[in-house]
Amino acid sequence: MDISNTVQPVLIGGDINAYSVARAFHEQYGIISIAIAKDVLGATDNSKIIDFYVDENLTDINHFIESMRELGNDLKEEGKTAILIGTKDDYVDLIIKSKEELKDLFIIPYIDETLKNSLINKENFYKLCEEMNVDIPKTKILSKDMEITDFGITYPIVIKPSNPVLFWSDRFEGMEKVYIVQNKKDFIRIVRLIYSTYYDDTLIIQEYIPGDDSSIWTPSFYCDRNKKVKMMALGHVLLEEHVPTAIGNDAAIIMQYVEEPMEKIKSFLEKIEFTGFCNCDCKYDYRDGKYKLFEVNIRQGRSNYSVTAACVNIAKLLVEDRVQKKDLPLIKQTKELYWHLIPNSIVFKYVKDENLKNRVKELIKEGEEVNTFDYPYDLKNNIKRSIYIMLYKLNHIKKYIQYMK
Repeated sequence: MDISNTVQPVLIGGDINAYSVARAFHEQYGIISIAIAKDVLGATDNSKIIDFYVDENLTDINHFIESMRELGNDLKEEGKTAILIGTKDDYVDLIIKSKEELKDLFIIPYIDETLKNSLINKENFYKLCEEMNVDIPKTKILSKDMEITDFGITYPIVIKPSNPVLFWSDRFEGMEKVYIVQNKKDFIRIVRLIYSTYYDDTLIIQEYIPGDDSSIWTPSFYCDRNKKVKMMALGHVLLEEHVPTAIGNDAAIIMQYVEEPMEKIKSFLEKIEFTGFCNCDCKYDYRDGKYKLFEVNIRQGRSNYSVTAACVNIAKLLVEDRVQKKDLPLIKQTKELYWHLIPNSIVFKYVKDENLKNRVKELIKEGEEVNTFDYPYDLKNNIKRSIYIMLYKLNHIKKYIQYMK
């Protein structure tokens, strides 16, 4: 089967996640991906590996279904097998809600809505983890009609929305991805701020696990159409982004496999009958030697090109499983690799662990270094994109000076 002429990825989103998936498809099969988003974003703009379209009404579900059916029929007439892939939580949510109406025209490699609600809604997710003995931080739930209380959790305390899709459906002044508060006064202030907005769902109140960015690990998995784990990869975070609205986004990683917590999460995913890609957030707690799970994102991670570069091409997994219906072997990452979006100078300046910095230098020397945006095919004779990527990297230097304390 000539995959390059028969498979068409349709990416819903225009961010770095979308670009990473498009790069995987192009590297593996030479395929130009279709990407659709509400706005033009630099990550996918002026790219030779993406046909990009703006649809301002994309998140209206009726419009989404109508436009996707039109596109799906066009691709079917061209003899293409279309794969629908979301790159943000709200876009994945949209795809899952439209699954029944689109499944005759697209391969849709996602779980059903019931399981999605159990995983995306943090309140439901942490209950599920407790039932299955998955290690999580000490967690309590606060609702809008409850008395504001910190539940006796020792400060600093983490506050985050249980419903991130609703939370990110709009913006408000003082909005942050995660709030870390140092005292009761700030705790009350932040809770009142959030509940003074459109957000009215519950909040997650959680203990803060000590440690800087390098205590964070980012596991990735692929579960096939039979709901069995077929890919396991693990990144050791060096630095996250520190802009308030982007906290938690990985900026530099060493892909470095550790058996624990991977086997625990593998068992968890197979018990709940997960399918498709997922990317998790964990933090190593030196106090008890456990990796505490924060969330399971029901899509490939924003840093998914690190998986393609260090373990296996994620487009290859999708095609061989969903299109060619192959029985895949279980692939565990064995390679160490340094992945980053930010300039190396930032890593060497802000990473505190000297052993990690030395390992980064060794990997660079060994040629085991990748940057998602440094794709030679896409940058060659592409002045506009090359200038954007250069400015993107320089802008990170300013951001870290401003926000990294």
